Order: sequence, then structure tokens, then C-alpha cells
Amino acid sequence: MKIARLFSALGFAALASLVLSPVAAANYPEKPVRLVVPNPPGGTTDILGRLIADQLSKELNQTFVVENRAGAGGAIAAQNVMAAAPDGYTLIMGNINSHMINSAIRSQLPYHPTKDFAPITIIGSTPNVLVAHPDFPAKNVQELIDLAKQKPGSLSFGSTSAGGSPHMSGELFKSMAGLEILHVPYKGASPMLTDLVGGQIPIGFDNLPSSLPLINSNKLRALAVTTTSRWEGTPDIPTMAESGLPDYEVAAWFGMFAPAGTPDEVLDALHAAIKTSLGREDVKKRLFELGAVPGGISREAFKTQIEDGIEMWTKVVDSAGLRMD
Repeated sequence: MKIARLFSALGFAALASLVLSPVAAANYPEKPVRLVVPNPPGGTTDILGRLIADQLSKELNQTFVVENRAGAGGAIAAQNVMAAAPDGYTLIMGNINSHMINSAIRSQLPYHPTKDFAPITIIGSTPNVLVAHPDFPAKNVQELIDLAKQKPGSLSFGSTSAGGSPHMSGELFKSMAGLEILHVPYKGASPMLTDLVGGQIPIGFDNLPSSLPLINSNKLRALAVTTTSRWEGTPDIPTMAESGLPDYEVAAWFGMFAPAGTPDEVLDALHAAIKTSLGREDVKKRLFELGAVPGGISREAFKTQIEDGIEMWTKVVDSAGLRMD
């Protein structure tokens, strides 16, 4: 009898939760929200994550707390969020690395970007940039190619992580230009840029926003951006395509995800709040200063972009032999 009553109580509780869930979703958020950033502080994902967290705190009248969980190209943070309750109170500031390239480069990835997560929208997208120490003898991409061909294997390039979009930008550059350059991976933008400014490495690939202050202060020299068009905030920096690699293109994006199964009402509320925030003039100005273009695309368009990108990067990884496991 006691067991029967227990099952009856549990069944009633489960039924009650189902009945109450639309009400809870409608009142979202009723408590602080955790936004996990899969990178260390100081990089582009962290910068944009903190920017949108601050805006959402104002827009939704609730605290959005940023938590950095770096490692494994974003996989550690992704697994943490994937295992969280799908109620909108644990989110991840994913990026092209954690929710696109990882699927192409890691055959044993313990999560799927669109099956285990609900894509909400892109916060911002940026070019990657090829930067060099000011004393590096090559002043442009063609001079770098010539120098690397004169001394095969003698040069190295830094990136923010193994398998990230800056790393892949470098590998694509090596492949298209036919170069032998050693890759030196770092755990985030800050340590890579510190070594680059200090002369420990001669060149590096980074997301433009985290390198931009050093470029503007002449502590680093920008050789090229990785997008097909120059960024309007730095019109003097040429593209890779203009620099002798006409089919070269890499664009980095940064977007918000919730665990799969999060109610549509919560996802829609977050999407609407993000889109409103990105439309504010002060936010657009800040994104421009950071070298980023505002996002805001629909949930469906974001999901499609991710799936198409995984297919594209898988072909690149396989052709270059870059699979990591």
C-alpha cells in the first residue's frame, strides 16, 4: 500500500510538473541564469558573452552570471550545459569551434551541436586575423609566403586552441599556400597574444576583437583578415583573398544555446531579448569597436547554418588530414 501511494504521489508530481511548465516558461526568468563560456577570460567568446549577459540582465530584469569553463576546444563546457536541466537557467555561449568545427575534427565528440542543444541565435560574427610581431620581416601575406617557402619548417604560428577557428584558419592558409609552418596551440587568446607581443612566436591567427586593441596600439601588425570582404572598422587590413589566396574564407561566429528540450516559450523569450539588445545603438557601437557584426538570425536559420558548416568543415578536415582522434 505504501509503495502504491509512493508511485501515485510520484505520478501526480510528474503530472503537476507538466501542467505547471507552461506557466513557469511564461514567467521566465524567475531566478538567476548561468551563462557558460567555453573559453578563458579575455578572448572574443568571453567578451561577447559578458556583453550580452549584461544586456539580458537589463532586458529580462534578472541576473545573468557568466562562468568560464575552458578546455578541450569547448567540449568541457558543452558537456556541462548539455547535462543541465532544460529549463533555460543554464545556457552556453557557443562558437564556431565548440558547435561546428569540433564535430568535424573530433570523431568521438560526446555531444551533437544541434541534437543535444537548442540553437537560439548568433550574438556576433567576426573575421579572424593573421597578426605578426612588429619586428617580423614579412610586411604582408605574400612576403610571409615567400619567407616560409625559403625556410620550410622554420616558422611557427600561434592559435587560441587546437582545433579552433584560428587554428583552422592557419591550417587552411598552410594548405592553400603550400607551406610548412609549425602550429603552436595555446589555451585562449590572452596567452597566445602575450607570447606574440613578447616575440616568443612570430605570427598568429586570432579572432579580430581580441587582437584589435593590440593592432590599434601598434603592438601587433595585422597582415590580413580571413573574411571575403575587409571589415569596415579596419579598412586598411586586406583580406586573404586580396593577398593571393582568392578562394580563402573563414568567418567566426559566437552564439547562444540552451540544452535540448528547453521549452519553445523560453527559447523565444531569449531570442526576442537578444534581438532587442543587439538593436540598441550603444550595443551596435560596442560590437563595432570590438570588430564584430551583430547577429540576431532566427533559431531555424542558426540551426541550418551550423549543420551546413559541419558538412563543409568535415570536408576540409578530411582533405587536410587534421582529424584529432
